[in-house]
Amino acid sequence: MKLLYWIANGLWHLVSWLPFRALWVLSDCMYVFVAKVVRYRHKVIHKNLTESFPEKDADEINRIEKRFYHWFCDYLMETIKLRTIPPDEMRKHMVFKGLDIVEKAFEEGRSVCLYMGHYCNWEWVSSISLSLSDKGQVSEIYHPLENKVMDRLFVEVRERFNTVCIPMTDTIRQIIKINEKKPMLIGFISDQKPNWRNIHHWTDFLNHDTPVLTGTERIARRRNQVVAYLDVRFVKRGYYECEIRLITEDPKSLPENEITDIYFRELEKTIRRQPEFWLWSHDRWKRTRQEFNERFVEINGKNYEKKLLMKHREEAGLSSSSSYTAE
Repeated sequence: MKLLYWIANGLWHLVSWLPFRALWVLSDCMYVFVAKVVRYRHKVIHKNLTESFPEKDADEINRIEKRFYHWFCDYLMETIKLRTIPPDEMRKHMVFKGLDIVEKAFEEGRSVCLYMGHYCNWEWVSSISLSLSDKGQVSEIYHPLENKVMDRLFVEVRERFNTVCIPMTDTIRQIIKINEKKPMLIGFISDQKPNWRNIHHWTDFLNHDTPVLTGTERIARRRNQVVAYLDVRFVKRGYYECEIRLITEDPKSLPENEITDIYFRELEKTIRRQPEFWLWSHDRWKRTRQEFNERFVEINGKNYEKKLLMKHREEAGLSSSSSYTAE
């Protein structure tokens, strides 16, 4: 494991020292392989685009798909560059606006929940710490990779600029621990596909009935955090502009799931403005409400698989026609 890590780390460093011009050449070569030869997740990408934009004709869908592949290859090169890019250069490539919202919260001793999406270069958002005072701690919630070597490398890259990575499985404990010392800006990439047992809310998103994660909102309510959205805009190759927009300073004042719905409405506006920069290769709408209703039932805020409940009843000698209960 250590040998693999040092080999991968050495190669990552070697490529990251290349100037952007050389990385763009590598990206263009990669595009031919990914888009034309392998056709990476072409069916998923095309299906997602076609269903999300029924008003667009086939030519426009194909143009967006082509631009997506180009950007995706750039994203990979940019992520490699994150390993060694100097802080001053990083500030030029990733410009943040609306930082006063965060600084005001820090002054008040409050943490900020920052909603993000898999849009433009989300890996570079960790550099926001370079533009903030040291009155708060920048953190991001992440899903650990199964490959331990790659997981370690990505955590090291994401933490280069004093950002703390918090694994999803340890979110609350780590937030409380860090909050004991100082307020936090916590980035949540909340447009992932939830697993079946974590589906508690559906929203209209990009022309789909979409199951969504609500954990971010629950944390914001529980910790009384200021809630904001990060609107990212592609400026030119390798340059992005990020604007922090306030959603609410009082999360408990809004109806349940309203914050989540606002986030997805804002994210959809961002995507529709420049659709090629969202992660269309993700099979986002694989899980449907119909299949969920057929397979699961929610009891006391938890999802249970109907087959398992039926088996449990049979083992307990209960009638299969009795109402569902959780014991």
